[in-house]
Amino acid sequence: MLMSQLILQNAEMKLYIVGHTDNEGAFDYNMNLSQKRGYAVMEALLKKHNIDPERLKAYGVGMLSPKATNDTQKGRQMNRRVELVKQ
Repeated sequence: MLMSQLILQNAEMKLYIVGHTDNEGAFDYNMNLSQKRGYAVMEALLKKHNIDPERLKAYGVGMLSPKATNDTQKGRQMNRRVELVKQ
């Protein structure tokens, strides 16, 4: 299911849009990048689907919550993501 479909089909749902990175680069850089990643997705959802901005909040957690190992290219790629978290 697309993020937009989930949000539009659940009118009362409020979400955090959380950006993630791999562990390549400096800590502050990755925290900023992950925040920008979450914010970009939030902005796209708001503009393209006219979602109430009170329903969405963007955050970034950098490399603090990896989904996979950062020891391989495939793992690092999986860690560069955005997730929806119910408020």
